[in-house]
This record gives sequence, C-alpha cells and structure tokens, in this order.
Amino acid sequence: MFQKQPMMRRVLYALAPITAFAIWLYGPRVLATLAVSLGVGVLVEYLFEKRRGGKVSEAVLVTGTLFALSMPPAAPLWIVAIGIAFAVFMAKEVYGGFGRNVFNPAIAGRLFVYISFAGALGGSFFEPGGFGAAAGSLFGRPDALSAATPLAMMRSGGSVPTIDLLLGARSGAIGESSVALIAAAAVYLIATKTAQWRLVLSTLLGGALVAVGLYVAGVARALPPESLLAGSFLFVAVFMATDPVSAPKKKPAQWAYGLLIGAAVIVIRSFSLFPEGTSFALLLGNTFASLFERVAADAAKRKAAKAAPATAGEAKP
Repeated sequence: MFQKQPMMRRVLYALAPITAFAIWLYGPRVLATLAVSLGVGVLVEYLFEKRRGGKVSEAVLVTGTLFALSMPPAAPLWIVAIGIAFAVFMAKEVYGGFGRNVFNPAIAGRLFVYISFAGALGGSFFEPGGFGAAAGSLFGRPDALSAATPLAMMRSGGSVPTIDLLLGARSGAIGESSVALIAAAAVYLIATKTAQWRLVLSTLLGGALVAVGLYVAGVARALPPESLLAGSFLFVAVFMATDPVSAPKKKPAQWAYGLLIGAAVIVIRSFSLFPEGTSFALLLGNTFASLFERVAADAAKRKAAKAAPATAGEAKP
C-alpha cells in the first residue's frame, strides 16, 4: 500500500522517542491525536493517489506525525482532523503529490488551524504531569486548567528555568518539549544523511544572531536569548526546515534559507501579536526557496564561465 521511502522511515525513527516522551507527559490523549492525524492524512492521500493510480507515500506518515506533535495536548480532535486534511490536500496533493509541493504540508496545516481556531487551540495547553496526570479523558478536555506556554510567560516579563526547557518539564505543543531529545534526533538525522546539517545550523544561527542582537541593543520587545529553547523553534529547525522537498538543494541557497527562517522567527515573536512565529517563518522560507536556488545556480554558472577561458588558455601549447 505504501511507497517505500527509507529516508522518511528514518525521520519516523527519530520522532519515536519524542512521541514516547510526549505520551508520558500528557497521557493517552496523545495517542488519540496521533491516530486521528495519521488516519485522516493517509485516507486523504489514498483517495487522491487512487484516482491517479499511485501509492500512498511514507512521507504522509511523517506529515501526520509532525502535525500531531505540533498540536496542543488538549487540541479538539475535530480540529486535528481538519488541519491534517488541509495539510495533505491543499499543501501536497493539489501540487501533484509527493516531491511537487512548494510548502511544507505539516506546517501549512498547523498554520491553517492556528489562525482559523485560535481561541480553541490557545486554551488547549496544560502543564504536563506524567502519564495520566492532568490528561483528562481520552476524547474530552483535560481536568486541569489551561497553562501559559513558556513563550507567553516570557513575553509578559516572566521567566522559565532553563533546566525545564532542556528536559521538557513545561507546557507547550505535544512534541516540542524536550530540547535534549530534539538535539539527539538532530544528531541521528545528520549522521544518517537524512537531514542536511547546513539547514539546521543556519536556522539556529539566524535565530541566535537576531535574538542576541535585539536583546543586547535593548529593544523593548526583544525576548531573552533563552527563548530559543522555548516553543517550537528547535523542533521546526530539525524536522521541518530540513524537509528535502520544500528546502533548497544548493549549499549557498541552504545557508540563505536557514538564516531567513531563523531571523524571521525572532522578528515575528518580538514584534507581532503571535507568540510563536515558526510557522509563518517557515512558509516565508518555502516561498523564497526557489529564488535562493536560482540565484545560487546563476552564481555557479557565472563562476564556471569565468573559469572556462582561463582553463582553455592553459590548454594551448
């Protein structure tokens, strides 16, 4: 049924510890969110590929998992279903399926539901408390009250212990909590050549330079540098900025792409009404990816053209 894609399978392997940790943090509700996201995502792609005589790609499993992990722990399941359907349909299949999409499907679906259902999703965060604790019923809202995310606390002048940001003992989206696990996943993906290290490094570098620059300059609305460990910045840098379809392939283009995404995240977080910014920043990067690729290709052609006469001259007797 599925089109075999070893690269996508390795991404799923990297996501497995993060998913297991999320289940421990938020309880069986995570399994329900994953089931809905994967089930609806596979169904939508199957219906489209069946008409074209194609197979469902294993990439849709990555999209479904990433989308589920980007949701708040108590996100209504009907919103999860709408979001992943939009992601697979509008951000992937309308472009012709796997390998033809311009935008990262998971992030497009995430942005769609966060804009469309901001109130419902904004009140769906709660403090983690171990498996079953504060998880509420499997399909209903949690028993615990909604909790402010670390980014929301920082924007209001509060602070979050760095150790909590590293280990994941704080509220947030399902899969963004543990910096340690995300970092381990990055090492695995880069070591297996599944993710391009330049995309990860340039995204982190772009965010760090702008964050530190604004903070040192004393900009009133600048977030502290530790905000890089909060929210989905690292999660997006490792798993979504490295998407082999929507990211550029040439080295100079990858540096420009990552720097743009990282910088845009901090600017949006600091000066807009949105506390996160990663979804907008990644779609902005997706939009400019082909331009960066073309500029890099043109630069390479000019360099080759300049080198050609010299080489020809050296070849003369």
